[in-house]
Order: sequence, then C-alpha cells, then structure tokens
Amino acid sequence: MPTPAPRLFVSLVALVGLAVSGCGLEAERVVTDDPLVSTFSIVAVDTTTGEIGVAVQSKFPNVRFMVPTVQAGVGAVATQSFARLAYGPEGIALMRQGATAEEALRISMRNDPNPAVRQVGMVDAHGNAATFTGADAFEWRGGRVGGSDAVAEAGVVAVGQGYAAQGNILVSQATVDAIAETFEATSGTLAQRLTAALVAGGRAGGDKRGEQSAALVVHRQGAGYDGSDVVVDISVYDHPTPLAELERLVALNDLYFTDSDPADMVEVTPAIARELQEIWIERDFYDGPADGEVDAGFQKILTDYMGWENYDLRIDEVADVDLAAGETLRIDREVLEDIRSVFREGRYR
Repeated sequence: MPTPAPRLFVSLVALVGLAVSGCGLEAERVVTDDPLVSTFSIVAVDTTTGEIGVAVQSKFPNVRFMVPTVQAGVGAVATQSFARLAYGPEGIALMRQGATAEEALRISMRNDPNPAVRQVGMVDAHGNAATFTGADAFEWRGGRVGGSDAVAEAGVVAVGQGYAAQGNILVSQATVDAIAETFEATSGTLAQRLTAALVAGGRAGGDKRGEQSAALVVHRQGAGYDGSDVVVDISVYDHPTPLAELERLVALNDLYFTDSDPADMVEVTPAIARELQEIWIERDFYDGPADGEVDAGFQKILTDYMGWENYDLRIDEVADVDLAAGETLRIDREVLEDIRSVFREGRYR
C-alpha cells in the first residue's frame, strides 16, 4: 500500500458536537469527513455473569464519545479508524433483533460507503465475536478474536468467541497480541480483565503517536447503581497518561459502585471504633465521646457516615448486622482503608 500523504486537520465541526473536517487524502483513497480515531480496543462478553463491554485507548480526545456502544443483554461495538459512528447503534439494533456479531457487522458494512478505511469490533451476548480492518486503514493495523492465534487479515471479517481486539496506527502487531493474551490469562470481573488487557496493549507499544484518552464501558442487566445496567462507564477525556488514569478510576469505581466482598469484611473492634470516632469528631460529623463502644448507636452513626461519604453500595453489610442477636459488626476493609487515607491526606477539605 502506498505511503499516505500527510493529513491536514482544519477544524472540529458538528458530528453530534464533534467531527473532523478538511482531511486531505491521497488520490488512491476515498476522501471522508469521518473523524480519524486511531485506536486500540477490545470488545468482550462474560457469558457466565452476563457482563459485556468495551475498553479503548486512543491518540484522540474524548474517545468515549466516538468508539464504544454497549447494551446489556445484547452486545457491544467498537468503531474506529475514520470512525463511522452508525456502526454502534446499527450493530446493537441488529443484535437485539437476533443477528450474531458477524451478521450484524456484515449487514452494517453494506450501509458503509467506504468500509476500506474502517475498523470495527463487535461481540454479542451469546459470545459470538467479529472484527474487521479495512485494507486502507493506517499501518500497523489488524485484529484478533477469541479462539484464534492468527491476526485477522485486512479486508476480511474474522470471527471467534468471547472477544475481539483491534487497533490501527500501532507500533506493531505486539499490541493486539498483548491485548488478546492478557485478556485470556486474566481472572476477575470483566472490567478488571478489559482494563488489564488494554494496559498490556499500551505497554506492548500502543498507538505510534502516543496516548491521549481512554474509556471503559461495561453493562449487565440490573447490576448497576439503583438497578441500572451500567456497571462501569469511565471516560478519560484528555490526559498525558490515560491508561494509568483509567486504572485509578477503575479502582475508584470498584470502591463506590460495587458491593462488598464477604471475604473483605473485618470486625469493628473497640480500637477501630475509637479511631473512627476520632475521625468523625475531627471532621465535625460527630460530637460524642471517642470511647470505642460498638453498640447500636455506633452502628447507626457508621452507616450514616458511609452514606455521607458515598459508600452507598457497601452500607447494607453494616446496617443489616443484628447486634441485639449477638452478631458481630463488620466493615469492608477497602472502605476502612479509604476512610483512613482520605482523613490522613486531608482529601476532605
């Protein structure tokens, strides 16, 4: 393929608020007004838990807006490389109607006037995955699907199971290999596996031009805050190290938007109770004594404080303890450590 001529990016104009205009291309290429989203991403599903999602990093601002589309119980889509945003809603609509990821991708491609410059990954809730990289996408470009060690050939829809990883304008194939291999080797929630895979892709080379934004979106029916389907929805709009920032935000999401693990619950001893009371007094939340008494009054103040500090999904394990029946009051170790660090570092001021 001939070496592409330099592109001139003139301005950002309306494409639901964001698009690229004035892209000069070589004569061999079809001119397109679609935004160049040079990116690496992974779409994946956990058919055991029902979680489905997309992780993506790009040398492009606000990649969350451009690349991922997810619907719980249906599927996930990543559209990149002169991104045609319609692949997202079209793919989801087709999968909702019963199409497999491959069928949805092929049908949606029929509506694309220039598929040769696109890169798309899709996965459906049943575990079918597909990826496509156009022959005119910028090098290095390619993809991997679950169940195969081969790199998807340019211009061909590759199909597999569980996930599809893809990238363009990459340092090398090592990026998609690292994404695929790390995803397969990592345990934990889908969000944790997607994050680990994306970070591994960055460490293996990533985008030739560097880093700028990242996003992680994971859905599961009824598993999010207040019964929503959104388990994780994180966007790093513009950052010098977006993958490191994504890791930090995923840890925050786990703290504030997931339930406690019973294995992480520790007894509230008199020493811990006194420590918490001293923090409450210093923060003007409590005006009683720091006596370390673990009783119903202490339990009520602790649950109120956890709500005040936004540990909403971790409250039930504390509030539901029946002290009168002789049960032991426990608190999530992660919550306790966060309370301590927020106080120690003065992050509440």
